[in-house]
Amino acid sequence: MESSTLRRGGSVARRTLAALVCLITGGGAIANADEWWAPANQAGTDSVLVAPETEPTQNGFDSMLSSRYSAAPMRPQDSLIEGSVQSLPADVDQEPSGLSSQARDEQNQKALAEDESFEDRLEAFASRLDALDTLDEEWTDYQDELAAEAKAKKKKSTLKIGGRVHIDHWSFSNTDPGINQIESGRIGGVAGDPNQSPENITGFRRLRLELSGDVPQNMRYRLQVDFNNPQTPEIKDAYIGWSNLPNNQVLLLGNQKRPLGLDHLNSSRFNVFAERPLAVEAFNEDARRFGLTMYGHNNEESIGWAYGIYNLENINTDGRFIGDSAQAGGYSRLWGSPWYDDTSGGRGYWHWGLAGAVAKPDGDAGANDTNSNEGRFRTRPLARSSQRWLNTGRIDGADWYQNIGFENILNLGSLQITGEYIMTPMQVEDPAAGVDDNLFFHGGYIYASYFLTGEHMPYNRSTGTLSRVTPHENFFLVDRCNGCRGNGWGAWQVALRYDHLDLTDGGVNGGVGNLYTAGLNWHWTPYSKVQNNLVWGEISESGLAANGNNSLDAPVEAGNFLIFGTRFMVDF
Repeated sequence: MESSTLRRGGSVARRTLAALVCLITGGGAIANADEWWAPANQAGTDSVLVAPETEPTQNGFDSMLSSRYSAAPMRPQDSLIEGSVQSLPADVDQEPSGLSSQARDEQNQKALAEDESFEDRLEAFASRLDALDTLDEEWTDYQDELAAEAKAKKKKSTLKIGGRVHIDHWSFSNTDPGINQIESGRIGGVAGDPNQSPENITGFRRLRLELSGDVPQNMRYRLQVDFNNPQTPEIKDAYIGWSNLPNNQVLLLGNQKRPLGLDHLNSSRFNVFAERPLAVEAFNEDARRFGLTMYGHNNEESIGWAYGIYNLENINTDGRFIGDSAQAGGYSRLWGSPWYDDTSGGRGYWHWGLAGAVAKPDGDAGANDTNSNEGRFRTRPLARSSQRWLNTGRIDGADWYQNIGFENILNLGSLQITGEYIMTPMQVEDPAAGVDDNLFFHGGYIYASYFLTGEHMPYNRSTGTLSRVTPHENFFLVDRCNGCRGNGWGAWQVALRYDHLDLTDGGVNGGVGNLYTAGLNWHWTPYSKVQNNLVWGEISESGLAANGNNSLDAPVEAGNFLIFGTRFMVDF
């Protein structure tokens, strides 16, 4: 009976100690108790556990821990539990004392309660592992970013090639003598012939090649040259820029459009009419000047802005400004689209805009000055005539002038109503005889357009301009295998515009124009279309129609005219 008890006690002790070792070491990595424990009755062993002289009590695991055992030296393969065996009481060679006292039990339980539980230690260890994993991921991402940045720095700039071809035919069907005189003469030069009517014109309106792209890390460039006059190519957009600036901003340096006149800021590829309105072209002739400009918009693209400083001289044919007078102007534009119907793909929207400028031309430029006096406003009659039919000429003594412009677009599905008004006061210092020292010029337009085939005029909120029309069905006509023909109609758009421009005031008689334009546009594809414009109107109070062909001459009625134009357009 005693031997059986001892064997049971030894077996329990072995299993308990094995469990304790597994608990401490995390389990699973060491052999079980029967594999590493040397039984007491096994012959030839050098590691046996001496059974306690007294039978273990039933006080449980704590009592077993408090019992005293003795052990022989372990074999080398038992080194995994060396630490555990060494943690046994120092007097293991003494006989077990039986049950621990109640005070000893309470002390051990208190110590265990105060000690951190195994689950807490395991949880803390797991938390540290997670932190290490996160740190490792962040470090990996950082290394990837460094590698990507190093790779990007080695990349070459990107290159995109584009362009457009616009082929025009303009027929001057009916003109009065005053109009004939303006067209055949030259302001400040040879007087015109009232009996010589304008000749019809067929040619390239635009023959433009464009190169653009990005430069690592956040730069861009654009070069655009027009070859419509092969003898004198014209620089259009020619700038470098910096992208991804704070507040969705882009900074451009070089030849670019001044932010004045909605119809000028629209691309010629997307405008409803072949030629831009009188006021837009008169107060921002050819649009582009050399300058430094910032463009930006909010995250929702409901508000946008542009502001910059420009030289007033047009350098499109020589590429440089030379002169002691800076002739600079500060320009800015603010626009918004408080209503934009995203659910319909932008078929409904309302655009408003304000534009302004303050400029100082050189009104005293003379024959010995390299630069020219840029204090003048002029435009053609909504067609590609040889001369500008409304023209103030260069105003002597022009000291300052300001531009204030108002824009509006309301688009309701296929219907669009658009209008602009620009006023330009000018201050003159030591004016010529008969000219006031304060002048006021102004003009505007309004038009309505409608798609007969159901399309609409898209709108770019980030730039506050019109965008590319996409026909529901492209135009095509092909033979089919069964002997029939397939066809598509493209998109058809009709439009009507009224223009008013007043360049006569205070002794400067550049003329007053009232013109109407009817338009019919046939969009073959998103990248090709035909524009047809019928322009009729009158010009009054013009000094150009007098014998001297000078804006300072006494104003006369230039008369009426009728012009028809067609333009074939492709861009790529």
